[in-house]
Amino acid sequence: MSFTSYTPKSLAGRREWTALGVLLLPCLLVSMDVSVLYFAVPFLTAELEPSSVQQLWILDVYGFVLAGLLITMGALGDRIGRRKLLLSGALLFGLASGVAAYAQSAETLIAARALLGVGGATLMPSTLALIRNLFHDAKQRGKAVALWSTAIMGGIAVGPVLSGVLLEHFWWGSVFLINAPVMVLLLVCGPLLLPEYKNPAAGRFDLPGSLLSLLAMLPIVYGIKEIARDGLSALPVIALAAGLLAGAAFVHRQRTARHPMLDLELFRHRGFSGSVLMNLLATFAVVGCAVFFTQYLQTVRGMSPLQAALWNLLPTLAVGGMAPLAAGLGQRMDRAYVIAVGFAVAAGGFVWLSWLEPGSALWYVLVASSVYASGLVMVMSLGNELAIGVAPPERAGSASAVLESGTELGGALGMAILGSIGGAVYHGRMAEALPAGLPAGAADAARETLAGAAAVAGELPGRAGGALLAAARTAFTDGLQTAVLCAAGVMACAAVLSLVLLRGLRTTVAEEPGAADATGSAASAPASSAPEAVS
Repeated sequence: MSFTSYTPKSLAGRREWTALGVLLLPCLLVSMDVSVLYFAVPFLTAELEPSSVQQLWILDVYGFVLAGLLITMGALGDRIGRRKLLLSGALLFGLASGVAAYAQSAETLIAARALLGVGGATLMPSTLALIRNLFHDAKQRGKAVALWSTAIMGGIAVGPVLSGVLLEHFWWGSVFLINAPVMVLLLVCGPLLLPEYKNPAAGRFDLPGSLLSLLAMLPIVYGIKEIARDGLSALPVIALAAGLLAGAAFVHRQRTARHPMLDLELFRHRGFSGSVLMNLLATFAVVGCAVFFTQYLQTVRGMSPLQAALWNLLPTLAVGGMAPLAAGLGQRMDRAYVIAVGFAVAAGGFVWLSWLEPGSALWYVLVASSVYASGLVMVMSLGNELAIGVAPPERAGSASAVLESGTELGGALGMAILGSIGGAVYHGRMAEALPAGLPAGAADAARETLAGAAAVAGELPGRAGGALLAAARTAFTDGLQTAVLCAAGVMACAAVLSLVLLRGLRTTVAEEPGAADATGSAASAPASSAPEAVS
């Protein structure tokens, strides 16, 4: 496979932009489903009475299945058709949402959440791949990908707010039922607005490769999340090792298979591999630090979950225009410089947060969060656009799946590494601050988490409880300061790395002649043009 320049086609019109609006709907919902369940846990726990293990699976199985199947579904869409896969996923996502909403047992809800993960894995790479095919002009594609990135970020932020509002008026299953009307709209409008695209030269589907990708991603994501939650233990370490072995087997399979599901030649292009890495680092920071931000609002500042979610929404709204701005700048100058500036801005925001204290003004927290979020939105928007732009149209599904897989891994690593750093600082500070004579169980709970310390403080008499809570809040803030300083260091290194890997790259017009038409299948076209320009 070679990376090629393509003949310009007509600019996208009203139909294509309307189709983009339809494609953004599933993106919004899939990203919302990552966070929409958190407020509902106390309500469904009271009704379904899940065990502690079942409760963890209710929360995590969606993300595990989604991460494990992304590469498989991206390759499948390239073969059977991206619109067909998108609509099939929408149908499954809608049906699974109904099953989850009316689940009568924890086992049923876990199974429904797993099916939602399967549906989400079909939707995410299909939407980005279809954007690659709908928008042939590089400038228009940049704007479209910027809007796609904004929808993803917006869904993550809106999920908890919408969940809180629904739970104040309806039962816990309502957080799933909101998916159904959107999926119905997609099923109705999709066939009318979205042309079909597929790669007829892709060959047979690589089932062994698909199984190996699943066996690689699932244990790796599981191991990282478990280490982030409970620290090092035998099972997560074994899972990580097994996942890495399966990953090595997957790479070998893709090198030797007659019809591989993932063309490893994609990674030889520094525009693609560099963009995947930049997205992973950006997600590492934003997910790893978001956990601290939410806990700070709720436990340090004493906000209710809904209040915290509403305040958490403000930085997202403030940076809503940054993705289109980054797309515009990326058309006027080297994208590497814009991405480097984005990382530098994020680093500045994290350094600002490192001066945060338990009694800092709320505006200080919100502005600092808006600053780092602005920088990372710029990075992820341009990273997505560059990676999709340099990949051949017939490989857009696989390329999108790799991007999404990198994002999942980046988020899991951020929670594990930054969470562990902040937790270690908290544990060290609390070991020195615990009052003498505290029972062993209470001391362990206070030392483990800020929420545990708050619960223990509430049972202590008089000033002892207030002193313990104040010490815990200070210890947590110290941990937050250390974690965001580490994030700032990673962002500074990423800014330099982006200049090294991405400087001088530019995508040409996106679509290969004959690669697809509005009626159906893509056609093979010789890659006879000059290699993509690298200045």
